[in-house]
Amino acid sequence: MTATDATQVSLDLRDIVQEYPQRDGTGTVRVIDGISLHLERPGIVMLLGPSGCGKSTLLHMMGGVRPIGTKTPTQGEVLIDGVPCHGAHDDVVMVFQRYANRPDLSVRENVAFPFRLKCWRERVPKAEAEQRVDAMIDAVGLGGHRNHLPSQLSGGQNQRVALARALVLRPRILLMDEPFGALDAQTRAEMQTLLVQLYEQNPCLIVFVTHDVTEALTLGDRVLVMSTAPAKIADDFAILEPRPRSSAWQRSTEAVRLEERILDQLHAKSSRRGSVTVSI
Repeated sequence: MTATDATQVSLDLRDIVQEYPQRDGTGTVRVIDGISLHLERPGIVMLLGPSGCGKSTLLHMMGGVRPIGTKTPTQGEVLIDGVPCHGAHDDVVMVFQRYANRPDLSVRENVAFPFRLKCWRERVPKAEAEQRVDAMIDAVGLGGHRNHLPSQLSGGQNQRVALARALVLRPRILLMDEPFGALDAQTRAEMQTLLVQLYEQNPCLIVFVTHDVTEALTLGDRVLVMSTAPAKIADDFAILEPRPRSSAWQRSTEAVRLEERILDQLHAKSSRRGSVTVSI
C-alpha cells in the first residue's frame, strides 16, 4: 500500500436505517435510525456505544456483510471511494473478537491463508506473499511460533495471529469488532500497543468497535459515540494527543473531560450503566 493509496481512501454512510422483523411477525423494530458518516484518510476511528446499540451491525455493513434473508441496510447506502458497496470489498478486511484461526493449520499457514483465495493469488505474486507473511509474523512477535498450532498458543497470541492475517493483506480499510474484548487487562494493553505500532508501519483507515471508554481514548484519532437503539450518532470528536498516550495523560484534565463527555452521551437516554466500561 502506498501513501497515495492510503490518503485517497474514503468510506461513506449515507442516511443508514436498519430494521428487522419482530419475532411475532407483527411489524419491524428499528435498530439504526438515519446515520450518516464520512471517513477518509488513515486514522483510527473508535465506534463506541452501549451493548446492543447496533455498533456491530453498522460495522458489518461497512464490511459488506449481508445477512441472508434481510435487506441490509433497510434504507441508505454504503460507499467506498464513492462507489456503492453491496457486498464484500477487496480493500476491506475485518477482525472479530473470536479470532477464528483454523485449528488444523500452523501460525504461518493461518496468516498465509488469505493467499489461497483466487482474488489474492491474482493480486499478490507468490514470492511477495511469502515475504509478507514472514515479515508480519515477526512484526506481531510470533517469529518463534511459526509452526505452532492455535491450541498451543495463548488467547493473546491467537489474536496476534488474527491481526497478522488481516494486516498481511495491507488493507486500505480495517474493521475491528471488539477484537481485544475477551483478553485480560495486561494482554489487552499489549495488543493495543501492537496495533498502534502496526498502524504506524502501514497506515490505513481503521474503524474499531468497543464498549470500553478507556480503550477509545487510548487508541482513537476520532471517537464516534452511538446512542441506545434505535441508534444515532450522539457525539463525534477528535483526540489530538499523540500516541502512545501515557497513563499521566489518561488522568489529565483533558482526558477526564473527554471521558465524562462520552459517558454523559451514553447515559443521556439510558439507565443501563453496566453496558459500557472504564478500564483504567
